[in-house]
Amino acid sequence: DEVQRAPDLFSYLQTRADETGRPGQFILSGSQNFLLLESVSQSLAGRAAVLHLLPLSLRELLRQPPTPLFGQEDRPAAPPPPFTLEEALYRGFYPRVHDPSVDVEPGDWYANYYRTYVERDVRSLTNVGDLELFSRFVRLCAGRNGQLLNATALGNDAGVTHSTVRRWLSLLESSFLITLLRPHHRNFSKRLIKSPKLYFLDPGLLCYLLGIGSPGDLLSHASRGAVFETLVLSEILKSSYHAGRDPLVYFWRDSTGHEVDFVIEREGRLVAVEAKSGRTFADDFLNGLRYWEDLAPDTAPGHLVHGGDRAYRRQGFRVHTWWDLA
Repeated sequence: DEVQRAPDLFSYLQTRADETGRPGQFILSGSQNFLLLESVSQSLAGRAAVLHLLPLSLRELLRQPPTPLFGQEDRPAAPPPPFTLEEALYRGFYPRVHDPSVDVEPGDWYANYYRTYVERDVRSLTNVGDLELFSRFVRLCAGRNGQLLNATALGNDAGVTHSTVRRWLSLLESSFLITLLRPHHRNFSKRLIKSPKLYFLDPGLLCYLLGIGSPGDLLSHASRGAVFETLVLSEILKSSYHAGRDPLVYFWRDSTGHEVDFVIEREGRLVAVEAKSGRTFADDFLNGLRYWEDLAPDTAPGHLVHGGDRAYRRQGFRVHTWWDLA
């Protein structure tokens, strides 16, 4: 475990793999993206299969077998889980906060987890220098969750250079704390936004960084929608990883503000997904999907995931409850 702390080990493993030619001799794990570590990419290129394990999926938490999300066929309706949406968002999906043998308040656990990450992992992996400044940077990123990345503005607010912003974002990506969601290139003869969107990969950690102190705070918090988008995106990514596929997930937005939260490439087709945290369905929830369908009638039917408790079809689109992500 934490094999990235022993980079000298990889040259030995390379030699062993070449000598024996036998697959599956070693199982290595760590909290960094191996593909972004130069020592691994050079030593184990063509000799290793890399699997990405994000925090638990909603389906794992409910002990359901994995099935693809947003397929062409309807899945059986899932029963409501034994917790509310706000509880799911606040608690997040790191295994430790769901361990019944550990009596811990999620906010306390995430505080310790984050402190350990900054003080141990960040210090050992890169020359950050000012850890307090880095911590401020991370919280500023949390406040921009689900927004287009403006590296210049982020650097100005954090008091760091543009190159430092890029370096620190890369560090957060390699630690699987964030992902930079790229825009889809399909333009329909329109000018498209080219900047990525910044998303944290776990809603519980995001809630901690935003200072959300309880599930009840999420009922009216200004970032409720952004936290909900993190839930939906992370479940899409986990579904792909669990199926052994690299996730081909994007967003789409033109220069006039029309957008779709998530666009999934699957089997040669594009699947549009909107995420709305509202408990009660509103017709304007479908505006982005309707606009997308008018532009791209050849794509798969669109999906809406909302914070309510009813699933149905509306105007040809599939409306899902949030626990249908399981």
